[in-house]
Amino acid sequence: MINYGFVKELETPFDGAVAIVTEALKKEGFGVLTTIDVRAKFKEKLGIDFPNYVILGACNPPNAHKAILSEENIGLMLPCNVIVYEKDGKTMVGVIKPTVAMGMIDNEELKPLALEVEARLNKVFNLLP
Repeated sequence: MINYGFVKELETPFDGAVAIVTEALKKEGFGVLTTIDVRAKFKEKLGIDFPNYVILGACNPPNAHKAILSEENIGLMLPCNVIVYEKDGKTMVGVIKPTVAMGMIDNEELKPLALEVEARLNKVFNLLP
């Protein structure tokens, strides 16, 4: 298990999993600002075939606002990344741990916020089948 995120296997095919993850994020107040289709980009830019792999840039606007007010350069760490990918014929999902990412920043105001965002993302993770 990685120490900077939560990862688990889903019982859902890849395309359905992306939709399920997006909906679970929405239920916890997150919107998806960006969707990066890594497979398509690798094909386009490198000419290689790669398994399905999508990076979702999730944002909870009220918490992002608080974070930026506390640390204007925090945008370097935003949005929270959630990944959905295929590995050995299985669909996997990974969610960043904001406490680990924000731990690099020496700003005490961010600690409770990172805990709150991580708790919300953990709820998303636990909603996934």
